[in-house]
Amino acid sequence: MGGGGSALRVCADHRGGINWLSLSPDGQRLLTGSEDGTARLWSTADGQCCALLQGHESYVTFCQLEDEAAFTCSADCTIRRWDVLTGQCLQVYRGHTSIVNRLKTLHPQKLFNPGQDERVVLPYLLPRPLPTAPGELLWGCWRDPSGASKLGPCCRILVANNQLFSSSYDRTARVWSVDKGQMSQEFRGHRNCMLTLAYSAPWDLPSTPCVEEAAAGGLLVTGSTDGTAKVWQVASGCCHQTLRGHTGAVLCLVLDTPSHTAFTGSTDATIRAWDILSGEQLRVFREHQGSVICLELVNRLVYSGSADRTVKCWLADTGECVRTFTAHRRNVSALKYHAGTLFTGSGDACARAFDAQSGELRRVFRGHTFIINCIQVHGQVLYTASHDGALRLWDVRGLRGAPRPPPPTRSLSRLFSNKVGCAAAPLQPA
Repeated sequence: MGGGGSALRVCADHRGGINWLSLSPDGQRLLTGSEDGTARLWSTADGQCCALLQGHESYVTFCQLEDEAAFTCSADCTIRRWDVLTGQCLQVYRGHTSIVNRLKTLHPQKLFNPGQDERVVLPYLLPRPLPTAPGELLWGCWRDPSGASKLGPCCRILVANNQLFSSSYDRTARVWSVDKGQMSQEFRGHRNCMLTLAYSAPWDLPSTPCVEEAAAGGLLVTGSTDGTAKVWQVASGCCHQTLRGHTGAVLCLVLDTPSHTAFTGSTDATIRAWDILSGEQLRVFREHQGSVICLELVNRLVYSGSADRTVKCWLADTGECVRTFTAHRRNVSALKYHAGTLFTGSGDACARAFDAQSGELRRVFRGHTFIINCIQVHGQVLYTASHDGALRLWDVRGLRGAPRPPPPTRSLSRLFSNKVGCAAAPLQPA
């Protein structure tokens, strides 16, 4: 059993749970989005809050941080762009509508297999805490201490190639001009909520004539509670492929651009690999006993966090499970690989550090009181964001992980920025 981690700082400025945490590509700032309707910018040099972003009329469901701008989406059906230096709102993107706003609107069978009584954590997708016990969700809906239940209408955004992509509970995905704030394309075809998305730029795709014409603006991949993923032609808005095979909701998605392969995780307890050009299902990863909640793709290895309280490591090219990481007492809600160490966040309110090569548990980080929704690593500091409203900073020095492998090929298909670097001024334990 790993020893306890040392807390460097506890940042409790938010007055509600933190739903998402994003690290800027240059590693200088963090962005948190909260149930209190605000987002906050933090310096990685000293852990201090450097800007408060106010303007949303409901809770912030997701956020992404770039070097010069911050992006937030909210249950008020808008997306906002902010200046990271002044905290000023630069643009409001309007157009998404909400068709799912309460638990009764989203019937359990829409998310899960009939007859499957499974409590599952959807940390960054469906934010609201605690129907039964800390870190548990019932049918994908949080309940806060007052007893209120709610689902967010706009769940994911990503910024790539000067375009803003968004997916929503209104069954659509959209692409916007970052600077002008105008919607340039809308993607319709899913029969239920869109939960996750990834983008492959035109220069990442083959240069054959048939592909060049179809993917002139790149390809957008979306996952939905209707059990399918879809590949869209960004330039035309047409559906390029529909990826059918899952028997439950698609909760998470990662894209390997060099091989044009999408990996999807589902409430059917499987991960599936797909060729996004042909739509062919390449392989199925079967060993989890519960919903697959989060995925991380690193150097041809797929890491999956599940409601069965485990993380598994798979060979991306064969689907073989080569390692299982245990010790979690509830669902695994977040994953982050960094320098030979696999960090996990769980519904048991703990973060953990495992040796990625051996699977050995190296350290447990205790202090949060509710589910950990997101984690990031920068230099020698681990950042954990929880539904208890706190951002915690942990000292990760001394973790004897495997030697750092070569960095993966840079891709614009990331779901959020996962670049890491050296801290300019490492914090010291309190």
